[in-house]
Amino acid sequence: MTSEFEELLPSTERALFHRVAVAQAEGRTPSLVGAVVRDGRIVWSGARSCVDGHEPDADTQYRIGSITKTFTAVLILRLRDEGLLDLGDPLEKHLPGTGVGEVTIAQLLGHSSGLAAETPAPWWERTPGSLRPELSDVLGERPLLHPGGRRFHYSNPGYTLLGSLIESVRGESWEAVLRREILEPLGMGRTSTQAQAPHAGGWAVHPWADVMMPEPAEDLCLMAPAGQLWSTAGDLCRFAAFLAEGDERVLSAESVWEMHAPSAPPEAGEWESGYGLGLQLVRTEGRTLIGHTGSLPGFLAGLWVSVEDGVAAVALANATSGLSAAAVAADLVGIVADAEPRIPAPWRPLPEVDAELLALTGLWYWGTSGFGLKLVADRGVELYQLKGNGRGSRFRARPDGSWIGLDGYYAGETLRAVRRADGSVDHLDLGSFVFTRAPYEPSAEVPGGVDEGGWRGLRQ
Repeated sequence: MTSEFEELLPSTERALFHRVAVAQAEGRTPSLVGAVVRDGRIVWSGARSCVDGHEPDADTQYRIGSITKTFTAVLILRLRDEGLLDLGDPLEKHLPGTGVGEVTIAQLLGHSSGLAAETPAPWWERTPGSLRPELSDVLGERPLLHPGGRRFHYSNPGYTLLGSLIESVRGESWEAVLRREILEPLGMGRTSTQAQAPHAGGWAVHPWADVMMPEPAEDLCLMAPAGQLWSTAGDLCRFAAFLAEGDERVLSAESVWEMHAPSAPPEAGEWESGYGLGLQLVRTEGRTLIGHTGSLPGFLAGLWVSVEDGVAAVALANATSGLSAAAVAADLVGIVADAEPRIPAPWRPLPEVDAELLALTGLWYWGTSGFGLKLVADRGVELYQLKGNGRGSRFRARPDGSWIGLDGYYAGETLRAVRRADGSVDHLDLGSFVFTRAPYEPSAEVPGGVDEGGWRGLRQ
């Protein structure tokens, strides 16, 4: 959807630039670039640098670290959608001989496989990938630390396995598949596995003095699918727009939204964050953000999308530590969303209505709990409890006249209208729950039957 207001207000632009300037100064990073997307379009970018007149722009490459994982996850979902694998498949089915083949593809995507967080020494981010030429070098002698599927435990080697899985199924390199299936369709010509000018250099800033030292930029080789990529604020804004709405050339909206859903329980005390399929999920300032953070020696990166607000932001810096690029990106989203709230689309009636469907709308009862059934676009329906925070869901119409739950308690469950011999509707069946027009309607097929004495008061 195109924004009615394509340009940001001057006051909003100043607030965005102020946030970037403060972050660069207080974070003591050589340079920092930020950019904002609204309704799929880049509407602002700005930067600060320690060298006057040499500020980066939205076309300057930075290393993006673990944001690379989201690209790898998209490639896996593409294989799933093509029917070449299932997320519940054990790794061994498609990539034999790893020694950890019992973990599932879904567990690897959501960091619940139980694999170790890092490779064996030396530290993989600051040493040549040639030191780990085989998967056994990446996994080490004790790769599994936890039972699969039991807890969230972030694993860089897990995404190395996913990259190797992509190569095994496609029969070509992860880099080639990435370029053909994501970068080219989305027009991300400034995203690459190796630095391409103009690009920022990576620096370490001394924690107790305003001096700095260059960081090495190693080729991660097998570890590339976990953190290799270089990109720009402009390219990442295009990727952010894709993560919000999907793109049929790359991945359907339905599959992208599947990535947004939590895939593993968070750690104790971390109820404000979670992880989907290749995406980090956070709740901050009353706003849900999906995206990913990234870091490698010399670089920090953050990408967040607020789907509800139609706003996304990217922040890239060339320092090993000192500031949170993720926090800067989240603040950029909040500045735009708060200062210029999304204008809702005008209400419009449905293009057509089916009289039989319309007759199903209105009040229904599950036992004594009242629910509303609302007709929505494309013959879909929405069921919601009238009091309290009950079990509500949206449903998509199926060709056979039933509906499939899309979210909430009834996600994946089937809703259908059960009719009498004369064609009239007796009740709605939803996963064995019976919804009737009146509480425990005597004429309907209520499980367990209805007491013959009917409703009664309490005699003293």
